[in-house]
Amino acid sequence: MMCGMPTTKPATRSFTTSVDLPAADRAKVIKLLNQHLADASDFWSQAKQAHWNVKGPDFWQLHKLFDEVAGEAAGWIDEFAERVTALGGYATGTVRMAASSSRLPEFPTDITDSMAYVKAVATRLAAFTNSAREAIDTADKLEDANTADLFTEVSRCADKYLYFLEAHLQD
Repeated sequence: MMCGMPTTKPATRSFTTSVDLPAADRAKVIKLLNQHLADASDFWSQAKQAHWNVKGPDFWQLHKLFDEVAGEAAGWIDEFAERVTALGGYATGTVRMAASSSRLPEFPTDITDSMAYVKAVATRLAAFTNSAREAIDTADKLEDANTADLFTEVSRCADKYLYFLEAHLQD
């Protein structure tokens, strides 16, 4: 334990911006983006967990696939955080903030079969990408086309990787 290090709850902060979305709508979009920032951060760490621990005859291809999808998630994290700050918000992006806010289920620690790893990652990516698709409509209703476009881009990419994962589970 580190001495003298205070624990803090993420503050709701805002900064001056010339983005012309109404302040109340911007606050809702910032909340939506920070939620997906937490989910993407959690997904990234879970994909890396699978990358580090997968074993078996499919090791190399899955090791590479999990690392590739984690790399994409790292990009989503950055895009969400930068959009939050572009809107005058405060990105809540530490590991602890993500852990306390993520809606994804915890990664199982008792699996050993490589296809169980694929299923675990695919299940979490499906939850993430379905939520991102819902966020497109939310951003549209708040008349923030740029954020809707960001969620469209993220969900398109996540859907592709979901397909890559689920293809391993199909006969």
